Amino acid sequence: MSGGVLVAYGTTNGSTAQIAQTVAEVLNKAGLQAWARPAASVDSVSGYDAVVVGGGLYGGRWHRHARRFVRRQHRALAEKPLWLFSSGPLDASASEKDIPPVAGVRRAMERLDARGHVTFGGCLVEGAQGRIAKMIVRNGKGGDFRDFARIEEWARGIADELTKDTTAS
Repeated sequence: MSGGVLVAYGTTNGSTAQIAQTVAEVLNKAGLQAWARPAASVDSVSGYDAVVVGGGLYGGRWHRHARRFVRRQHRALAEKPLWLFSSGPLDASASEKDIPPVAGVRRAMERLDARGHVTFGGCLVEGAQGRIAKMIVRNGKGGDFRDFARIEEWARGIADELTKDTTAS
């Protein structure tokens, strides 16, 4: 893999960025080159061999930067190995069972022939931006529900698949 793996993300309060950075770190440890970048800052995916896109969930929708990134890059993404992830449930449900992608992400998966999707728990803590986020935290419904062991396991699966792809070529 000469171009490496882009891990693009859309986040408001940084939680999804930390997940993306963890995915990139696991891919790097597996011998692949990977970079975590804010989706809004990526102009092109042409230099990458594979792409992972993640977005925080807000009101049942993927973060706007993740949505816009997929829309802007849809032709190029359809030609590359692609995985998607969401982060958002503010409870342990994402670690207890598979949570299907929200409708917009499911449609993107189908259109782009994505290899997989996973929903990870979210994180909303004191200092969160946004009126609704602040209200959730103030009402005691926030917390950090990210399962980094599960995130790392999912990323290792991507690394294994990409490594298999390059050895089979």
